[in-house]
Amino acid sequence: MKAVIGMEELAAHPEYLSIADLDGVRLDLRYACANNFVGRNLYGDAAPALLHRRAAERLAMAARELSRQRPGFNLLVFDALRPGRVQRVLWDIVKDTPQRIYVADPARGSIHSFGMAVDLSVEDDGGRELNMGTGFDDFTELAQPQREAELLRTGRLSEAHLANRLLLRHCMSQAGFSGIATEWWHFEAADRDWVRAHMLLIE
Repeated sequence: MKAVIGMEELAAHPEYLSIADLDGVRLDLRYACANNFVGRNLYGDAAPALLHRRAAERLAMAARELSRQRPGFNLLVFDALRPGRVQRVLWDIVKDTPQRIYVADPARGSIHSFGMAVDLSVEDDGGRELNMGTGFDDFTELAQPQREAELLRTGRLSEAHLANRLLLRHCMSQAGFSGIATEWWHFEAADRDWVRAHMLLIE
């Protein structure tokens, strides 16, 4: 059985850090507003801009790498630590649809719910989000890194879109994050099986 801790207990927990003030990181927490595929605020007034210390430190490293590559650019975070109770809301919406491949079954535990995953993009030195070919939470094959070669060949993804994705991917991988096959915006700070076996699940 997973070790569980309530979201409300994290304020005093030394292993969970706010990412709100990290240099080179800006927040656009989509589940803390209505600009998401559910169409409502799922977090309430206290939006959790938190990550486990290990992930937060790696995110800071990624932001420094982005600044080195593109001075004045920022990482734009859409979601970080996502409590299990929010994960269950998302799962209940998609579990009987083809979109279920984009949302982790809360019975296993989303890596977001351990504070070890982050969803993000890049904004340029004028504060404009780079065009990645789709927006965040676009639940179509256009969002899938595993399909990029085919999408590029058929003209559904441009060289510029791919270059922007590769910039993000490079900065995150340099900091120790791994991406996934189905979402260009999602990155994990450790092996997911290890995370599920060894870390606290946040409710």
